[in-house]
Amino acid sequence: MSAPKKVVLAYSGGLDTSIILKWLQTEYGCEVVTFTADLGQGEELEPARAKAELMGASSIYIEDVREEFVRDFVFPMFRANALYEGLYLLGTSIARPLISKRLVEIAQLEGADAVAHGATGKGNDQVRFELAAYALNPDIKVIAPWREWGLSSRTKLIDFAEKNQIPIAKDKRGEAPFSVDANLLHTSSEGKVLEDPAVEAPDYVYQRTVNPEDAPGTPEYVEIGFQAGDAVSINGIVMSPATILTELNRLGGQHGIGRLDLVEGRFVGMKSRGIYETPGGTLLLEAHRAIESITLDRGAAHLKDELMPKYAELIYNGFWFSPEREMLQALIDKSQEHVTGTVRLKLYKGSARTMGRWSDYSLYSEAHVTFEDDAGAYDQKDAAGFIQLNALRLKLLAARKNRIR
Repeated sequence: MSAPKKVVLAYSGGLDTSIILKWLQTEYGCEVVTFTADLGQGEELEPARAKAELMGASSIYIEDVREEFVRDFVFPMFRANALYEGLYLLGTSIARPLISKRLVEIAQLEGADAVAHGATGKGNDQVRFELAAYALNPDIKVIAPWREWGLSSRTKLIDFAEKNQIPIAKDKRGEAPFSVDANLLHTSSEGKVLEDPAVEAPDYVYQRTVNPEDAPGTPEYVEIGFQAGDAVSINGIVMSPATILTELNRLGGQHGIGRLDLVEGRFVGMKSRGIYETPGGTLLLEAHRAIESITLDRGAAHLKDELMPKYAELIYNGFWFSPEREMLQALIDKSQEHVTGTVRLKLYKGSARTMGRWSDYSLYSEAHVTFEDDAGAYDQKDAAGFIQLNALRLKLLAARKNRIR
């Protein structure tokens, strides 16, 4: 690969990406443009601007993309009830395509010929960033310093930082107890004190949820309104997508909801242990499945559930911009046309349970299921023929079995 002239770097302002910024300048002699996304990680981002200026970035982009993140990435994913390996709500996975999208767009604006990221060569994020970038611009160059440089230890990173006058926070001079990725959907903690899956995670790892044992002793009820599969209101108050997720995070977090200790199969082949907190997403998933239970036909609901693991795996593996994910999304979105109504949840000490659900589009018919007089809505005699037809092949199989004994 020829040396790039200008690179757009996904920049957090932390030690690693600051080192990458300087390394790109020294290794390639190129201009570096930084892009910092406000995805709702809860950190002050202006220090990243000051640090990028100090490091000599040629242009600096800091953007609030929270609404786009929830509206165009999180909500479409939740229409599918997506869970990777049956448990993980894909909080890190779903943020990567948005970051890559903006990197590629900024590269076009700036006339840059490459983008760069700070993902290591062991994880999933390198795959997600790069597959998304190539899907959007097949000619873009992608630089992954962790796969190229010789800075293979924390000591070497700090030595490089000190030699190049890169500011180092005092707590970065020692080993971090674990690494954290955060956005409006979740927090993800991995490594160091969490590497042994047999050892319980220390309580200080959790940042977004109280310990369920310490959560309020009184339940709280919340009503989530849906329109065509997306949450649109909380307790009757209409809100924007990012505002809804922020409020659900607050509600779920104070009741200790949304903690997950998971050992997962990474796309690159190894297993890893992560501690995830997804309070708002856990409420959203419970409520969305509840409103679907009365508005989706059985065949549509079961087909969605069959396809969901494939859809979730595509997102986890970095194929958000693939044709197969878009095909599945079209099917999922079609299923959501009448997924409109309200769900009441009960939040209590780590759990979120559906207490009620109602919709103008409900398929639930009390007349058909009542144990009382149904006034002719359903003729129970019809069931006999239904059973006989379904039993026919079973009877023929049983008869053959008896013949050949």
